[in-house]
Amino acid sequence: MDFAHGELPHLISTYGYGAVGGLAALEGIGVPLPAEATLIAASVIAGTAHSLNIWLVVAAAAGGAIFGESIGFWIGREIGYRLLVRYGRYVWLSERRIKLGQYLFLRHGREVVLFGHFLGVLRALAGLLAGTNCMRWTRFLAYNAAGGTVWAAAFGLGAYFLGKEVDRLAKPLGIGVGAAAAIVTIAAAFLVHRHGTELEGKAEAALPGPLRPIRRGKAG
Repeated sequence: MDFAHGELPHLISTYGYGAVGGLAALEGIGVPLPAEATLIAASVIAGTAHSLNIWLVVAAAAGGAIFGESIGFWIGREIGYRLLVRYGRYVWLSERRIKLGQYLFLRHGREVVLFGHFLGVLRALAGLLAGTNCMRWTRFLAYNAAGGTVWAAAFGLGAYFLGKEVDRLAKPLGIGVGAAAAIVTIAAAFLVHRHGTELEGKAEAALPGPLRPIRRGKAG
């Protein structure tokens, strides 16, 4: 299906809330789908055509995102670490870099899960990363639920109330709501690039010895 050429309205009119929740869930598992665009489109339809209820649209998006990332979490917990160790070298992830990732997630895992919903790449990977790095399930669930609910409400209600101005909304809303997450992500990438050796040393000090899975319940 070509989402870039007007298929979203047809998808929403055919499947309604199921399309909103289903795409949010699949994206949360790690499938690259336009969940955010679907949420915005459905919210505009709810505000203009009134064929959908905005609160059910928001609930479907939030529920789908929370459910999908939870599935991603368990996939990451069960097989994520083994996949990184076995295939990480093919995407330039050496053992030192995998350990660095463990170290950073131990320190900032909650922020990744909470703000990840506002950044497309993290929205698709936050659950997998949390599971791979053995974030405590109850803590992950709390931050995942909070992030998914705020994301769905912010984009859904914003698009609903502005209706036809959604094109103008998309940029300021995406920048305004997601600015903190973007700044944190860019700053982290800059620090990793500039102080990579130093951070790898800190990771080694915090996680000495051979590379091994993080003990469950320790991250975040």
